[in-house]
Amino acid sequence: MSAPAGTAAILPGAEPVSNAKLVRRMFGLAWRYRARCVQVVMLQLVLLTLGLSGLSLTGLGIDYIGWVLGQRGEGREVAFPQAKFGLQLPQGWEPLQVLLLIAGCILAFAVMRAVLNFIYTVSINRLVQQRLVVDLRGEVYDKLQKLSFRFFDGNTTGSIITRVTGDVQAVRMFVDQVMIQSVIMVISLTIYAVYMTSLHPGLTLACLATTPVLAVMSVLFSRYIQPRYKQSREKVETMVQYFAESIQGVQVTKAFGREQEDREAFARKNRDVFEHQRGIFWRVSLFSPSVGFLTRINMMVLLGYGGWLVINGQLPLGTGLVVFAGLLDQFSGQVNQVATLVNSVQQSLVGARRVFEILDAPVEVSSAPDALARKRLGGDVRFERVSFAYDEGDPVLQDIELEVKSGQCVAILGATGSGKSTLMSLIPRFYDPTAGRVLIDGVDARKLRLDDLRRGIGIVFQESFLFSNTVAANIAFGHPDATRAQIEKAARIAAAHEFILGLPKGYDTVLGESGNTLSGGQRQRLAIARAVLLEPAILLLDDPTAAIDSETEHEIFQALENAIEGRTTFIVAHRLSTLRRADFIIVMEDGRIVQRGTHAELMRVPGPYLRVADLQLVDRDDASALLREKEGHR
Repeated sequence: MSAPAGTAAILPGAEPVSNAKLVRRMFGLAWRYRARCVQVVMLQLVLLTLGLSGLSLTGLGIDYIGWVLGQRGEGREVAFPQAKFGLQLPQGWEPLQVLLLIAGCILAFAVMRAVLNFIYTVSINRLVQQRLVVDLRGEVYDKLQKLSFRFFDGNTTGSIITRVTGDVQAVRMFVDQVMIQSVIMVISLTIYAVYMTSLHPGLTLACLATTPVLAVMSVLFSRYIQPRYKQSREKVETMVQYFAESIQGVQVTKAFGREQEDREAFARKNRDVFEHQRGIFWRVSLFSPSVGFLTRINMMVLLGYGGWLVINGQLPLGTGLVVFAGLLDQFSGQVNQVATLVNSVQQSLVGARRVFEILDAPVEVSSAPDALARKRLGGDVRFERVSFAYDEGDPVLQDIELEVKSGQCVAILGATGSGKSTLMSLIPRFYDPTAGRVLIDGVDARKLRLDDLRRGIGIVFQESFLFSNTVAANIAFGHPDATRAQIEKAARIAAAHEFILGLPKGYDTVLGESGNTLSGGQRQRLAIARAVLLEPAILLLDDPTAAIDSETEHEIFQALENAIEGRTTFIVAHRLSTLRRADFIIVMEDGRIVQRGTHAELMRVPGPYLRVADLQLVDRDDASALLREKEGHR
């Protein structure tokens, strides 16, 4: 009962989101997990401290070796090296003992770093994979369940799947590869810069002179690469959609021998994705070495200027030049991460925008805050001057006036696109009217609790969908707490009990995907059983016999007669055998009711109903003539 594809805009009603707002939203998302985020950052601070301590001890050891050599007259005399933070090296020890002490401390720090790195890796994975991704994916899926049919009319399956899977991972990337890494980077760069300044302010300024150039490069690259990531997502989405359609339409593909063409078409789309992403990776690969080249310039400055300072005695070799070189190397390593960070920012912004488009999509059909509870519907349905349009200015229904009393059966006849299915879609509020109102038991359907309304309505679609589950679970889908006795009762009403018992495990038989192991008539009878199990007051049947043969039609009619009894029923039908069973019939053209009455009344009035009846009678006469001809040849 959905609208034709393309009738609704993609993500209708969703407001465009700026990058600044996206970043705020993702920071808000991370705030939910702030305790774990702080834990991860603190671990990195400890790791940073241990790394600096190990580097300082290395410089201290080099200065101590220089002091020992100076004492022995094998080098220039230097003052006894001083450790940082007021720590003193033992002066009465043998040189080897002191060096072993320093080496032992460095080794201890390295072991502690290894253990903490393991804890950090586990903590970050628990945060983003076991908490954030799972929660966000669940939140997106929950929102999808609340959105109206209009949303799904305007969005392909491939688009929705990509948003729930890949794009959610892009949001995860922002938390662990952008936000946390940015905090760690800022803290690390600040500490490195302060430490280097404490060693020699002039050398620090000289070595970090290229930093503003790097900042400008990063901003320009970020603006350049983001649109290309958006295009990449769209191409992946197109490929996923084609793949999904190929799987769903595999029977048609094989029936027409189009396997080779199908493979070639998918290969082209796959190649298109590859070529586009290769272009992105090429540009990222060029940006990263450019950043690395700038940081190597800093090392050249250090060797030239810093070496001159050491030679002139203005900077110690170990705790001065060597430690400075280590700090600058660490600083450059963090700066080199800017390329990765910029790349991650752009990917996460594109993915996050697509995720938040779903989360921000308006819920067009929902229960009002003061909605009325109705555990049981009476069954009276009335349309008061109802109009509806999927797109503004293109009405599908116009000024529908219709009243159906409880227990009555109304058949709906009309050509494709006349508005039959849309009319019935307004009763369970798959859509809401754009004008007028639908009354259930005298109450506007929009004032009833949505769950109560839909549980009071049984629906059988033209092509009924069955899940990959047991027969019993499929029948009890709308009432999972139903007993086996209730399930079997519904199956008997739907004339399905006998064929179910003939299945390998009866009601416990697991059906294949979409129930493809059953015939069309069997699937329809299970769908009828699923609908009547709820004991609904209103039953909607969207042309349930359209795609089945005459023999199966007879079986379905038996089930329908049982299901319809005592219920208000709307049935879309085209066959006279179905239409004449209704209490009255409405004929629709271009979204309007052009005829109404019983079968007998409409057969006496020239109009579309009589034309349809005449065509079917001609077909029946042809069938009778063919039968007589066959009997004459015997």
